[in-house]
Formats: sequence, structure tokens, C-alpha cells
Amino acid sequence: MLALHGTGVSDGISVGKAFVLQRELPEVPEYTVARHQVDGEIARLAQAVEAARAQLLAIREHIPASAPREVASFLDAHLLILDDPMISQAPVDTIRRRRLNAEWALKIQRESLGAMFEKMEDPYLRNKKTDVVQVVDRILRNLMLRAHEDHERMSAGEIVVANDLTPADAVMLKHHRVRAFVTNLGGPISHTAILARSLGIPAIVSVHSATHYIRHGEELIVDGKRGVVIVGPDRRIVAEYRRLKTGIARLRRELDRLRTRLAVTRDGRRIRLFANIELPADVRAATHAGAEGIGLYRTEFLYMNRDGQPSEEEQFRAYVKVAKALTGKPVTIRTLDLGADKQVDGGRAAAAIAVNPALGLRAVRLCLHDTALFRPQLRAILRASAYGQVRLMIPMLSAQDELFRVLELIEETKRDLKRERVRFNPRIPIGGMIEVPAAAIAADMFAPYLDFFSIGTNDLIQYTLAIDRVDDAVNYLYDPLHPAVLRLIALTIKAGKAARIPVAMCGEMAGDPRYTRLLVGLGLSEFSMHPATLLAVKRIVRESSSKRLAQTANRILKRRDTRAVHALVDELNR
Repeated sequence: MLALHGTGVSDGISVGKAFVLQRELPEVPEYTVARHQVDGEIARLAQAVEAARAQLLAIREHIPASAPREVASFLDAHLLILDDPMISQAPVDTIRRRRLNAEWALKIQRESLGAMFEKMEDPYLRNKKTDVVQVVDRILRNLMLRAHEDHERMSAGEIVVANDLTPADAVMLKHHRVRAFVTNLGGPISHTAILARSLGIPAIVSVHSATHYIRHGEELIVDGKRGVVIVGPDRRIVAEYRRLKTGIARLRRELDRLRTRLAVTRDGRRIRLFANIELPADVRAATHAGAEGIGLYRTEFLYMNRDGQPSEEEQFRAYVKVAKALTGKPVTIRTLDLGADKQVDGGRAAAAIAVNPALGLRAVRLCLHDTALFRPQLRAILRASAYGQVRLMIPMLSAQDELFRVLELIEETKRDLKRERVRFNPRIPIGGMIEVPAAAIAADMFAPYLDFFSIGTNDLIQYTLAIDRVDDAVNYLYDPLHPAVLRLIALTIKAGKAARIPVAMCGEMAGDPRYTRLLVGLGLSEFSMHPATLLAVKRIVRESSSKRLAQTANRILKRRDTRAVHALVDELNR
């Protein structure tokens, strides 16, 4: 028996046989071609790109009606990548300039793009490296005349083990009714993880060398909550996990009954639960989970996998689609949270990659630096506000001057729209994200000028503890319960209460049931999270007494020892 550990990205337990999906490409050949053969190599590359396009379109046409909408969205993203000059044109230039064979020229470009994405600080954009590599590998397979599909032998109910999964594989997962999957690569915000949650099956990613340790047909237990894969379990372990699986199924049935019920504590305190989304298609999952609105709409996805930035009209249509789908419920649209290291023009950066992009020109700083990028988005959000309860949220505020400049731009945009007789909500709520320690400490200085706060714990923790949360060497230090982090959260909540504005939290901490009781005790009134965790958080809220939680939370805030804080939170959750 062997236990492998990774990152659980979709809860649940599955017991079944392994199907190891081996897709490694053979060694890519490298050679030079004669001058008269250059055009032939370019033609071969073009044919391989078109073959990849035809394959993806064919897969898209055969998506099962019951498959999540995210499947089509991710396939569309791969089709867009095929059209990007960085994929279709850059290798052609290499073939002409260096007279290399098409395979090697494409491999060089894949490595160049991979290095560029690795330097990106934002984890959502950094994860797009996977999509680029998958698209390039599909083209390489066509060039090397290798088969793409290895799924025909799969039986229903097997557990897929792979290096990584493509959006096209999601169609296969649905067709074969796969029970779970395990991958060598991936992270909690990769498309693989998003698809797993959408399909509602247990999944573990970043299980390094899983495809080497697990053999075809071996019995596996996949524990998606703990991020553990047990290879070749004995009968006692299998029996124990089957009991746990029965308990999880029972809990899910109980949670389903909470969809239409309010999140109210036993002593009558009302908590509002919202959902985080990346794409308009995500609204369905949010609505299904009973979300009271959208607490964070990440708009960066409109800027990815494309040549140039989206137009005002394209952004307007996307925002209106969400607003109309949630009639009567708030939709909080976060303005662009990109940085100097994150491409918005098909990968052609205007400036060199920042040495430390997390501390550089990003989010509101970039928007104020490049108002030609910012103004179309402000216009689109304001126009969309005429079609629903749209709220605008500013990320990464650190100084009052930044806020004042954004508010001035918003007022200018309102005047322009009014002059053009374009409809908008003149009283659209404006909120600020508290994700920089300076903003949390000075939250009382921001509060008089804003309609709401939202605490972005992912960055707040990273900046407070001076660690890169995506760096394997130091991410063990990432601790939401560090006393300094909790004090900053408490300061923000206190400032919001004093100014009588609501305080929400939209970071990962908000959707983790381990912290729900503590956050309610600290006075948090609004939570925004991935739809998959909303009902579990609601159950805890409904089972809690806010007054009792407040007493324990005050004790926790006074603790200086992180271990003591963890012990008290464990006690709170028992």
C-alpha cells in the first residue's frame, strides 16, 4: 500500500480501478533544412495547426448536453490560442530565419512562452501556461503523426491518472462517467480543477510522478478533501473509506436542502453568502448553490488568450449577461487586476518583466498608469449598471490618492455618458478591496469614500507575511491564522462598522469552512466564495451562535502565539 499526496481541488471520495493515460510525446527531432525546403516546413506547420483546429471543433460539436458550460469555454480558449500569432506565426519566423524543422521551431516557441508565463505573479494568469503547452503539444502530435486519443479502452467508473488533462479530455470524462481523476500537474485554480468542481467528481492535482507510481488496473482510493491517493489499499482501508463515502453522500443530501434557506445564525444574525466567478457561464453554478449574488466577478479572463484587449462593447455584453442572469441580486465587478508582467495583447509586452511583479505596476496602479486601458472598462461597467444591481470594486488600493483619482475618473465617465444620453445607474455602489496591509491599517481613512469593503485574503496574507503563495519553497508559511493577518482583518471590519458600510471577504479564506466560525465571530457579515463551498459554509453559519463565537474570537485576537491561535480555532470548530 502506498499513499501519494497532492492538492485536493474537488471534494469527495472515490474507490475504483486506475486508468493511466500516458500521453508523453517522443523526443522532438531537431535538424536544419535546405533553403528550398523552408516553404515545405512552413506548409507542414500550417497543416498541423489546421488539423488541430478541426480536431477541437469536432470535439466541441460532440460535447454532451449534460456537460458543464465550462467545457465549451475552455475549448474556445484553446481555439483562440491557435489563432494567436505567438503560436501560428512566431515559429514560421524561426523556420525562415534559422532553417529549422517545424517541430523544433514550435518546441522553441513553447519553451519561450512557458518561461514568460512562469514569471507571471498572478496565479490565474500563470496557470494559462498549461493551456498554451496543451495546444502546442496537439500541433506537435499532428506534425509527428501521433494519435491523440487513448480513451477507447476506458470503462465507466474508472479513475483517470494523467500528467494533466485538457479541456477536450473533459468531454471524455463525461462520456465515460469517470469517478475521479489524479494528475501530476495543476493547481487549485487551473482549468483542470475548475472542470473537476463543475463535474462534481473528486480530484487531486499536483501529485508529482503519479503516472510513474500508479499502474493500469490498480485499485485506488481518491480522497479529494485531504488530497491523498491510496494505491493498493487493503480491505480494512477500503471498508473505512466506503463508510466515509456514505457519510459524505448523506451530508451532500442534507446540504442540498439548504439551497433556498437563508444563512442566519441561531441567535438571529443574518450573514450574506455570495459567489466568485470568472466567466459569465459560472453564473449557473452560483445560482444552483443558492448564492445571494456575485461578490467577485474577475474581469481578467476577458483579456486572456487574445490578440489585443477587449472592446468596450464586448465587455459591456459580458457584464450585462451576468447582471440580467441575476436580476434583483448584486453583481460586484472588480476592475482589471492585471500587472506589468501579465499580458493583455496576445503576449507582446510593452515593457520588460518586472523583477518583483507582485510589488510592481499592477491592478489599480496599472489602470491609473494606462487610462486608455481603464476608461473603456469603466464605461462598460457603468453602462451595465442600468441592467441590474451592478457594483464596482477597485482592487489593490494602498493610498487615498489612488482612490481619489479612480473616483474622479468614474465621475468623468458618468458625465460623458450623461452627455451622450447613455443609460447608467448614477448611484452605482463603489467598493474597495482590502488586500494590502497599508489599506487594512488605514481602512478608516478609505471608509468615508466607499460604499463597501471586500477583504482579499489571498494577497493580504501574501503581503503581510512576505511570501509568494505560488512558490513551493516558501508557501508552507502561508497561514491565514497568523496573528498579524487576523488583526488586519479585525481592523478592516471595525472600520467598516464605524462607517456603517458592509464588509465582505472574497479570498479563499471566505470559502474554507475551517475559518467560518472565526470570521463570523470577528463580525464579518458577507462572504464570497467558489460556489462549490457555499452550502458547507451556510450549514456552519446556521448551526452557530454569533455571540458565543464573538467571545472566542476576541480571545483569539489577544493571542500572540500562532500555535495557540490554531488550537483555539480547532476548539471553536469542535
